[in-house]
Amino acid sequence: MGTENDTRIHRAFIALGSNMGDRIGMVERACLEMERAGIKVKRTSSLFETAPMYVLDQDPFINGVCEVQTTLTPIELLDVLQSIENGLGRKKIIDKGPRSIDLDILLYDQEIVNHERLHIPHKLMLERDFVLRPLCQLIPHEQFPIPGKKAETFLSHLNSLPAPPSAPFSTTQISSTFPTLHPTDPGRPTHIMAILNLTPDSFSDGGLHPPTDLTALTNTVRSFIASGATIIDIGGESTRPGSAPVGEAEELSRVIPAIKHIRTSIPEADNIAISIDTYRARVAEEACAAGADIINDVSSGLMDPDMLPTMARTGKSVILMHMRGTPTTMTKLTHYPDGVVNGVAAELRDRIRAAEDAGIRRWRIILDPGLGFAKNQLQDLTLLRDLGRLRCAEGLEYFPWLMGPSRKRFIGRITGVEKASERVWGTAATVSASVAGGADIVRVHDVKEMWQVARVADAIYRVE
Repeated sequence: MGTENDTRIHRAFIALGSNMGDRIGMVERACLEMERAGIKVKRTSSLFETAPMYVLDQDPFINGVCEVQTTLTPIELLDVLQSIENGLGRKKIIDKGPRSIDLDILLYDQEIVNHERLHIPHKLMLERDFVLRPLCQLIPHEQFPIPGKKAETFLSHLNSLPAPPSAPFSTTQISSTFPTLHPTDPGRPTHIMAILNLTPDSFSDGGLHPPTDLTALTNTVRSFIASGATIIDIGGESTRPGSAPVGEAEELSRVIPAIKHIRTSIPEADNIAISIDTYRARVAEEACAAGADIINDVSSGLMDPDMLPTMARTGKSVILMHMRGTPTTMTKLTHYPDGVVNGVAAELRDRIRAAEDAGIRRWRIILDPGLGFAKNQLQDLTLLRDLGRLRCAEGLEYFPWLMGPSRKRFIGRITGVEKASERVWGTAATVSASVAGGADIVRVHDVKEMWQVARVADAIYRVE
């Protein structure tokens, strides 16, 4: 076991749990407190809503695991974690009973610790699905440290467990007033994200929503909400193929007044999530300060080096979309030697790793395969057809997914409909396919029509 004078950096895995109050908020606060105490939260699992295991007469838990780096010895680490628990209001009344926050050391390097206060590896971890499932997102193929015996991998231990009485649902929170996303719940509803482009040159609706006409903006937003939208995605710069970028100041002048207006002057939007569609860090940060709940970056942080750290600092949920190059160059970057599904999966895994390195929690990430961005028609169709396979690719499990097929060029080529605003029926087919493939959110222009499509598709495909 490490000594008091040991200044090496150690790797440890901490189980996170809460079943009282704002459960996800409490887990996030615990991670921030660890960081403040000098314990670096390197990676996190998804969060899972799980039924209680030992004391059954209590509310469901939110459970996860984080990988940390620390110079503390195991006992010192335990002392800090217990101090954080106490500071966040934990009161242990019943063993394995309700708790506002629970922080357990599962592993510490490859060490075996037997102390009157602490046992590492954690004694009960191999019988707990709610521990092994999130741990296997981080180290599925590492082995459980057993002295003198051939150890099995954590994934093999997880696969050997009996199925839990009720399936754990991965959980993504957008805001305190927005319904929690449960991407592994087979009966979940599909959310409709309405597109609000405050641009003169977007490929389909450029010029329809001038940012200076607040009366028209109010009417548009109210119409979106009445038609079934639960998220409004606001953009101030077109990213259509071949589009020319506008300046940061121009983008800010378009989106910030609109977000402030929606948040302060449209009561119907109080429970609606606002997404800011931007690849610029400053625009994202100011939009969040104005009231945005989600940062939707078509480049996943590749076009602005400050974007991923900004995302982490805001603590907001983020959409990481797959794209190559820029809107000007992406149409020439469509070669995927291993196929588009494998290529997109590999490159999204890279962006997830970069996001985690910047401090973005895995449970705040939504993924988007980027239809039409560095993909040709056949590749777009393949992604729609094989979305289920992409969602299950190693390292991409448990994330929510957004699909944005609305009025895209490949729909026009297939149908012969040149005018983008008339591609409603083709878009309907792609929305239905997106729901069938497991999308949690569809991003659309025709809100009323696509809400109906999604509801019927939910009734067909989203069954318990």
